[in-house]
Amino acid sequence: MTERNQPVRLDKWLWAARFFRTRALAAEAVDRGRIDVNGQPAKPARELAPGDTLVLRQDSGVKRTLVIRALSVQRGPAPVAQALYEETADSLAQRLRAAEARCLAPEPAQSTLQGRPTKRDRRELERSQVQWQRWSASIDDPKR
Repeated sequence: MTERNQPVRLDKWLWAARFFRTRALAAEAVDRGRIDVNGQPAKPARELAPGDTLVLRQDSGVKRTLVIRALSVQRGPAPVAQALYEETADSLAQRLRAAEARCLAPEPAQSTLQGRPTKRDRRELERSQVQWQRWSASIDDPKR
């Protein structure tokens, strides 16, 4: 954890709080507009302070609303990283609802009516169709 008066960059804090694997990925997410600080779009060099509110949209598409509790520039173990922020109750409930909806969603593979034909299906198709005569241009072709 840092001293009380020392500011921390947004991308460094996101990396230290373990939301992203690298600082570069954190900075890229900030540049793409996926992170708001106190209701406003932010830049990677934005300085954070305890009490700031972050809205974070990650790949799952669910918004997470976080309140910063502490600042750190060092990436530590997960329990230490989780102590840096507190997720709001609404955000937590929304994430749980989204996870439950994903569990109840139908399997995508079962939605296809007809997949790739089996070997048996291919043989039946070959038997039922007229055999095509292969044509190829040759030297003996009278059209030449």
